[in-house]
Amino acid sequence: MAVINNLRTGAWRVVELITTPVVPSDYLDVIAPLRNARVLRAKVDAVRPETDRSVTLVLRPGRGWVRHEPGQYVRVGVDVDGVRLWRSYSITSSPARRDGRITITVNAVPDGVVSTHLVKKARRGMILHLDVPTGEFQLCAPRPAKALFVTAGSGITPVMGMLRSTLHELSDVVVVHSAGTRAAVVFGDELRTLAAEGRITLIERHTRTDGRLKPADLEELVPDLFERHTWACGPNEMLDALETHWADGEAAHLLRTERFRPTLISSGGGGTVTFTECGTVVETDGSEPLLDSGENAGVLMPSGCRMGICFSCVLPLREGAVRDLRDGQLTVAEPGDSIPVQTCISAAAGPCKIGN
Repeated sequence: MAVINNLRTGAWRVVELITTPVVPSDYLDVIAPLRNARVLRAKVDAVRPETDRSVTLVLRPGRGWVRHEPGQYVRVGVDVDGVRLWRSYSITSSPARRDGRITITVNAVPDGVVSTHLVKKARRGMILHLDVPTGEFQLCAPRPAKALFVTAGSGITPVMGMLRSTLHELSDVVVVHSAGTRAAVVFGDELRTLAAEGRITLIERHTRTDGRLKPADLEELVPDLFERHTWACGPNEMLDALETHWADGEAAHLLRTERFRPTLISSGGGGTVTFTECGTVVETDGSEPLLDSGENAGVLMPSGCRMGICFSCVLPLREGAVRDLRDGQLTVAEPGDSIPVQTCISAAAGPCKIGN
């Protein structure tokens, strides 16, 4: 048996030498792209329209997938015009699905390369790249007696993942959701059905007629506001206002927020960014994070939450200056330095070199 195994191993090595630089496992990945547990992928099993600007993708994850918790998100890698771009999307399905599938719901945003590509071009059989699920925006244990979810736009996506998974564990649920129009409400039919069945209290706000949702509105819409554990997801301006309001009401401990992007200020400056590991050089105007600049140029960039919390995107600044897009703070490195910076919330503030 040992002789047979040695022959097999030797034969495999010969095949690898013949096919180099493409090895046999690469061919197997083409035939069976979900087989490799070290390279996590998913196949699109179905594409379901939600609104005229959003779709739900039913994904079959390959080997290596880790069961998610309701409210978490997953980084998805999409090849667009020969460049692999990574974006984060909340998982909108229950982890208890018997078929092992997961769903993500993508809202096309203005100038959103990946979101627009998926909404317009995603098809059954399409292969996407995945990372393992992550995120701290989850329900607390034990479950609260009263729960409130405040969402706007695509902020409903992590909350829908929670409702589909744990609504049977919650006795008093209020959902306040804001969208431009009734037709623009993602999962609108499902939410309204839950409300009609008495499983949730649904309060819809349509900004084109009602205006933007403000904390003062919530005081009127939800009289027992500060008696509820609250989860909020939506635009940064809304979340900033909610966090201030809950803090002023000495109820900050009852509020959890999820941000899809950090609050950025105008950085000014810009310059040439050199990614030292691969040698790629990019000209930037200082208005976008280094993470986006690198990814858009085809550089493989480590990242996680993309909002400055998880620190998965940290790379060393070798030379030059970068600016924190949240508060404008400068970080400067002299030649020979190795100063860690977060690429998702930092932009070039002049010529700089970054990378391992």
